[in-house]
Amino acid sequence: MAAMPGVAFHKAENPDICRGSHAAAAIRGLWAFGEITNMAEKPIIDRAVRDFIWNVVEIHSQLEEIHKSWAELLGLTEPQWLILMAIDELDEGRGVSGIAVASKLRIHPAFVTNQTKKLETMEFLAREPSPDDARFIQMSLTEKARAEISKLSTKREALNCTLLEGLDGASLDYLNKRLTLIAKNSRLASQKLSIGVL
Repeated sequence: MAAMPGVAFHKAENPDICRGSHAAAAIRGLWAFGEITNMAEKPIIDRAVRDFIWNVVEIHSQLEEIHKSWAELLGLTEPQWLILMAIDELDEGRGVSGIAVASKLRIHPAFVTNQTKKLETMEFLAREPSPDDARFIQMSLTEKARAEISKLSTKREALNCTLLEGLDGASLDYLNKRLTLIAKNSRLASQKLSIGVL
């Protein structure tokens, strides 16, 4: 069985590959609805991890297509749409820095600067010097941008209903909390791998 590109599925003989850590408990929980009793259960976690990763790949692919569709409706590129969404998410009334947007989207700050200048020209963004330090720029959505995004609200609500069909509020909250933990752990795992710790 082929592994996902770029992901190694460790098959160590010791089932407690993360013994003593929170990850060990999480891994055991994925294996079965109880404690691991024998080595025959090892393939269960291996299959569960593979399924999880491929599900994430599939979801990511579909979300990319969704973002492209929203962007096209506004005459934007997908990255430009995501930048607008990131600014809308992060802005608490004082604007958002390019560094904050780059960090949110995991992209290079220079790319954010280039694209936000284009969005400013299109009158989707306002870029103003920071009141705390004029060397830095704070960005916020313009009224035009908010109005155009608002026109999509009915379609976006319908899409969200389709996307989350079968999940109630409690289930979605539970899922989001676990995904937040996995996102945190994945960043740590990536850092460890890059410095040769794993």
